[in-house]
Amino acid sequence: MTGQLFTSPVPPGTGWPDDPAAPGTPVARSAGGVRRLAGARTLAELDARASVCAACPRLVRWREDVARDKRASFAGQPYWGRPIAGWGDPEPRLLIVGLAPAANGGNRTGRIFTGDSSGDWLFASLHRVGLATRPTSVHAGDGQRLVGTRMVATVRCAPPANRPTPEERDTCAPWITREVALLLPDVRVVVALGAYGWEGALRALAAAGVAVPRPRPRFGHGVEVELGDVLLLGCYHPSQHNTFTGRLTPDMLDAVFAHARDLAGILPV
Repeated sequence: MTGQLFTSPVPPGTGWPDDPAAPGTPVARSAGGVRRLAGARTLAELDARASVCAACPRLVRWREDVARDKRASFAGQPYWGRPIAGWGDPEPRLLIVGLAPAANGGNRTGRIFTGDSSGDWLFASLHRVGLATRPTSVHAGDGQRLVGTRMVATVRCAPPANRPTPEERDTCAPWITREVALLLPDVRVVVALGAYGWEGALRALAAAGVAVPRPRPRFGHGVEVELGDVLLLGCYHPSQHNTFTGRLTPDMLDAVFAHARDLAGILPV
């Protein structure tokens, strides 16, 4: 696409498609740094700062090791190897909240939910219900576009075994909290993928000032919870475990997103 080579991980501001950061973007190197830099005034500024965060040593080491060593099937490709910013419509009516990027998915491609089997399921469903312009998302800059929809991860770095620690989750939390706060004037529906995405969405909404009942509503596929002007929907995560076992089917996934689309008042493409 670009006609140039990239090192892995990709330095900010070197021309990677959709890279929100510049060489001088400030870097958070501690939990306190995340809290300070997450107070960005604009979504673009927040995306840039989140995409260079280095506050969690274990996650930094893991994401960069994976980017340098590479899976054999992707050995000839550069890896993004940095945190993944939110992606999609900057004024969305529908927000999708997941867990974290995959080590050889988003951590490779630089776009959330792109380049792994979960993303294949997700984008195919979004396309079928008219919320994505293409049925696949292969890499950043591939022409894919979401309609009235944005995706975010609760934790922005790929974690070992897909399991961030509670400390890493809490250190990363200001990024999604601020993003949700910036998006709330437009967002009408939030789809949470899996129990982790559900809890992350509830935490972020509560921190952004949305009234969340106590005890907090429990996750379930198809569960709907009204939170003031925002409706939260639960959906099984399109992980290989759920899709291979039939716990989640294409029809089930389509039903959730078609319902979310209609509730959000989005006209499908």
